[in-house]
Amino acid sequence: MKTILFSFSLLFSAVLSFAQCDKEVKLITSKTEYLDAAGVVQRTVDEQSTIDIGKTDILIVPGNADQKMNGTIQSTTCTWSVPYKEGKSVIKALFAKEPGQQMHVTITIEGEEGQLTFLMEIAEMPDRKIRVWVEEFGEKK
Repeated sequence: MKTILFSFSLLFSAVLSFAQCDKEVKLITSKTEYLDAAGVVQRTVDEQSTIDIGKTDILIVPGNADQKMNGTIQSTTCTWSVPYKEGKSVIKALFAKEPGQQMHVTITIEGEEGQLTFLMEIAEMPDRKIRVWVEEFGEKK
């Protein structure tokens, strides 16, 4: 009986995680932190940014709307025990900075005790990471 209940709870968690990961979401942030390679904050900027994550693409619009970033999602992995509150999504994406210049980006959205963070690591800039604290997170309508 315990085995059946355990198997059911694992299946239910997998279905919830997949259902959440299959959705298009919008994140709204209010603070951007620039970190060094060790994860130590180097600079903080108070700015409202939006991040739209679709099924195949991602759009990041920082406080300075002139600096929009468009990326193509290459892969996504999700492990959420409580949708939008506890768990993690890892997105691998390719951003075109300028014609002929590409950035290989790993984005980690992580929820711990209801607090969500968004961490962006760019392979071509290994000494810098960008983290934002998510104020609003939900499905795009």
